[in-house]
Amino acid sequence: MNKRDTDIESVLRSTFGVEEFRTSQKEIIYRALSGGHSLVLMPTGMGKSLCYQLPSQITQGLTLVISPLIALMKDQVDQLLGLGIDAAFINSSLSGREREQRYRALREGRYSILFVSPERFRKKEFTDAIAGRDISLLALDEAHCVSQWGNDFRPDYSRIREFRQILGNPVTMALTATATKRVQDDIIAKTGIDPSDMAVFNEGVCRPNLSLEVHETIDEPEKFESILGLLRGAKGGVIVYFSLIKSLERFAAYLDMKDTRYRMYHGKLGAEQRRKVQQEFIRPGDSLMIATNAFGMGIDRPDIRMIIHAEVPDSVESYYQEIGRAGRDGKDSRCVLFYSQEDLAVQMSFLEWRNPDAGFIRNTHRLMEKMGESVNSYTYEELQEELVHKNRGDHRLQTVLNILDLNGVTTGSLESGTLRLVSELPDELVSEEIIRSKMESDRQRLVDMVGYVREPVCRRNYIHDYFGMNPVDCGNCDLCAGE
Repeated sequence: MNKRDTDIESVLRSTFGVEEFRTSQKEIIYRALSGGHSLVLMPTGMGKSLCYQLPSQITQGLTLVISPLIALMKDQVDQLLGLGIDAAFINSSLSGREREQRYRALREGRYSILFVSPERFRKKEFTDAIAGRDISLLALDEAHCVSQWGNDFRPDYSRIREFRQILGNPVTMALTATATKRVQDDIIAKTGIDPSDMAVFNEGVCRPNLSLEVHETIDEPEKFESILGLLRGAKGGVIVYFSLIKSLERFAAYLDMKDTRYRMYHGKLGAEQRRKVQQEFIRPGDSLMIATNAFGMGIDRPDIRMIIHAEVPDSVESYYQEIGRAGRDGKDSRCVLFYSQEDLAVQMSFLEWRNPDAGFIRNTHRLMEKMGESVNSYTYEELQEELVHKNRGDHRLQTVLNILDLNGVTTGSLESGTLRLVSELPDELVSEEIIRSKMESDRQRLVDMVGYVREPVCRRNYIHDYFGMNPVDCGNCDLCAGE
């Protein structure tokens, strides 16, 4: 079947129940079907997923989607199964027996679209199962993870070039809601695709239905009282974001005293508890979620009417990603950011944790050499204490473990009891120049975030300028409304 002769609009209507394409969806889909690579920048709620879901129903091969979160995979697969599409995910939420069943189905040619995390490529069972499949399209969902989190959080996202080679260098589509020019270049570089072969579709970042506000407060009691005032009478879904778990827990105690119902989400909760509160929140009705930024990516709830940041995020990228979860139904929604000087101290601590100095990296490597395989008898907290003594708030160790893993210095993981040192420390990992450069880049992102808070310019156009977009008529931020 000739791809260009395929009536993609017929598939749009008959399979997806949608009458017409939005923005540049049709052009993006045609490019994928014609063998062209794309980087798609499209605001949350504008239909990024359709850009790779529809081609999966036309091509003969498999569409493989690399996705960052288990919940995100499950939501998309449930929706696709509801449309009669042969879709599946393979991740750690499955039992061993379930994974083997899906590997078998994969080898037998089942599935038109499959969702996996980047870490799945570490599993020989997966790479063996997919080796005989023709991959017609590789989609990188939430592609900003490739750049933003490559060294600090998800090392495997930096191996996209390697994954493409394993898959036979398929047509690739990277998709995200936000990316500066630097991040766009980084995403393309990490795919290994020549920039001249990658078309960039930039739909901008304008979400005119979101009102943008900043409130400066003196201290935490004033902040909590102000947030509670916003929560009274709030309709639909509301999310209050905190940077620190301890701040989140103090606010939870405050809400308990005020007899205010809420759900709480952060990374230290068990997986089953996180799944439960997330599922409860996405049900229709008035509900309040208080959370760290571990919550939210892939939350498919259209009627989030308010997002409150109780503490300043680390970057404009993070902030825009998080407020993008509001008002996906196109209706008016409020985005309120609270700011105090204390927030800067918190974010500066985060900067230090994300950018350990050369001495700390060397000390971690030496300690692991000394411990050998007995390192696996330690918990993360115990190993952390060996390095930072009683300062358990110092989380540089997690960053170092990720960096060592990314660069092949270690294999396995502390959590699974399989962590092992397999090579010497490469010079570039302790290069003062490289470390300083990354630190300065992260610090500048924080400075730009503070600029959003403090500079007396239209907040929407500040964001547009940050992402290199043309100015727009706003009228829906506190500064423009004040004028």
